[in-house]
Amino acid sequence: MSKIAWDIAEAGHFEVDLVHHSGENAIGEYIHTLQMVDIATGWSEIVAVFGRSYRVMADGFDYILARLPFEVQEIHPDNGVEFFNQNLLRYWKEKAPDLQLSRSRPYQKNDNRFVEENNHSLIRAYIGHDRLDTQVQLKVLRQLHEKLWLYHNFFQPVMRLQEKEYVSPLQYRRIYDQAKTPFDRLKEKNILKENIRLQLETLRDQTNPMTLRNQIDTQISHLLSLPPLDQDEIVNVFETLIKEVDTLVTLSFEPTIPLR
Repeated sequence: MSKIAWDIAEAGHFEVDLVHHSGENAIGEYIHTLQMVDIATGWSEIVAVFGRSYRVMADGFDYILARLPFEVQEIHPDNGVEFFNQNLLRYWKEKAPDLQLSRSRPYQKNDNRFVEENNHSLIRAYIGHDRLDTQVQLKVLRQLHEKLWLYHNFFQPVMRLQEKEYVSPLQYRRIYDQAKTPFDRLKEKNILKENIRLQLETLRDQTNPMTLRNQIDTQISHLLSLPPLDQDEIVNVFETLIKEVDTLVTLSFEPTIPLR
């Protein structure tokens, strides 16, 4: 149990978390956002899943790994049973045998500080805390996440902490680098395959960030206008799986970790 070093330079070390979209009532099943944040570059992957069962978690990770343009070296979630169970541990052993798996210390949210920050800036700041628990909401949220993924990784410059300068006992001065987008930071690592880099550059160049932001705002309004689950309704989890419901527009490059 530990936390990933804040100044790790190698890309591929991910903090992982689930954002609950339960509203004020956590009873029953509802939608979650599964998020992975790369420490070195700030690159973020997000996908909406229904519930926290192994089947939907594996489905969400499958989707993320298929889109991720570079290899995963380490994942670092909290201690939730949705992450640490025999099925998911076996899943990671089969997907990436050399993967390093670490986890946060109990009740130490700062051990997952980067993904916790993104939980607010990338998820809560746009979607809020409303309860989302229908298949229609899930479909719209997944489409919204596609646009937020694009907006964050290609058009949102962020500063990264470079060093902590000792000032006095229990006091440090934090020094940050120049603000850059996660994609620009990723390119600086020189780890992208040439065809993938060109595809991502084309995707960025062909996207108008102002139009994209307007589309995001429109979809947020649409999502929050949708009614919650009726008391008589039941959601079939199998019908929420991305593998079964082709609702997303994905990139065409080959995944770095082949899906089985």
